Amino acid sequence: MTVLADRIEMAESTDGLTLDMLFEWLEKMPVPEGYKAEIVGGNIFMTPQRDTHWEIIADIYDQLRVKYPRKRIKSDVRIDYPGHLNGFASDVTLLSESATRNDKGLWRCEDVEFIAEVISRRTAGNDYGPKKDAYAAADVPVYLIVDPYAGEWHLHTLPKDGMYHSDVGFGFGEEIDLTGTPVGLVLETDGFPRD
Repeated sequence: MTVLADRIEMAESTDGLTLDMLFEWLEKMPVPEGYKAEIVGGNIFMTPQRDTHWEIIADIYDQLRVKYPRKRIKSDVRIDYPGHLNGFASDVTLLSESATRNDKGLWRCEDVEFIAEVISRRTAGNDYGPKKDAYAAADVPVYLIVDPYAGEWHLHTLPKDGMYHSDVGFGFGEEIDLTGTPVGLVLETDGFPRD
């Protein structure tokens, strides 16, 4: 736990610049309605919410709600992750039943059991690269990437030593079997729209 806490502290501050400062600046900026903002590696990314993107997020959320209470499922809520200034607002996050907030009132990455990211063309590199690395470093047990452009999904599990050691992917229409993970259910993908 100490190593992860050290990594989170590193994510929060570099050369006097902190995630809190960056998010405060974002709150003062005229961010257009319907845009999501997050900080990946100290860089601010703002992406518009596309209809297809939202439909997939809602579908995943609805399927999780069959088993989990609403208070455990988050969308576009800031959680800080290990690495250089990483404050993500993941598309779908499932928190553990015992999840607690840190001293800043933010949910802790140690309590995340599942992440789903629906890629956008401009920021897909983040989902497949630095965000995947940060989720693995935080030992997030299940990381799902959904690609509406290719019509496929990629499941990453078994995090250890900052890497996922199991990766599987299929096209829309194939079930995502999460029964052997902390999520404990099967996600249907036949209703996922393509972009």
